[in-house]
Amino acid sequence: MQAKDSYRIAGVEFTSRLIVGTGKYRDFEETARAIEASGAQMVTVALRRVNITDPGKDNLLDHLDLDKIKILPNTAGCYTADEAVRTCRLAREAGVGKMVKLEVIGDEKTLFPDVPATLAAAETLVGEGFDVLPYITDDPVSCKKLEDLGCAAVMPLAAPIGSGLGIRNPYNIKIILEHASVPVIVDAGVGTASDAALAMELGCDAVLMNTAIAGADNPLLMAEAMKKGVEAGRAAYLAGRIGRKLYATASSPLSGLID
Repeated sequence: MQAKDSYRIAGVEFTSRLIVGTGKYRDFEETARAIEASGAQMVTVALRRVNITDPGKDNLLDHLDLDKIKILPNTAGCYTADEAVRTCRLAREAGVGKMVKLEVIGDEKTLFPDVPATLAAAETLVGEGFDVLPYITDDPVSCKKLEDLGCAAVMPLAAPIGSGLGIRNPYNIKIILEHASVPVIVDAGVGTASDAALAMELGCDAVLMNTAIAGADNPLLMAEAMKKGVEAGRAAYLAGRIGRKLYATASSPLSGLID
């Protein structure tokens, strides 16, 4: 029997390698049902867009089983390092925890991260005891710098946020994986289950998505498809695929043929 396949982020163990967001759904009920269908054990929450801190208003946390799901607050919508740091501090003060997804956006059209600002915010947050998971470009140098600063994982984008383009540069992702000693989580740009499977086949520890599920015609069915895609891709990675060859190789041996 194969041993339990799990990974750890800042000492927290996860068996599901699918992380999902909570934005863009019709309501909190649909959000909760999609999360359940995905099997995700960690969900991201944009603190500037979704209420999880005001008990006087409809609160996402009331719809989730917090014994099974870890909340990962994120700094979506922040355009400066200072904004991101303040948002993380508010999350910790609200009792959400010290593990945070760091986003510092540098361009409104592409939503690409501001790399210098992300590095600056990460350094401050790590220094204050946060477990930082930074959204970053698929740049091996930036990922290594973030790891060296003490980030608990690195989260290179597959493609622009919400684009559904899938992994545009698998070669950079492979280089990032070769040099990383922390979990590598593909974040942003996934469109369908085959994209999630590819992330796993490359050897990534997990994949994070929101729009691909919430924006689907049937979010619940897509959540289930993404779960299966991640599981299939991970199994294929562990199994070890055959090498690519230019010419055919017979499936059956040529010796001992029956005349």
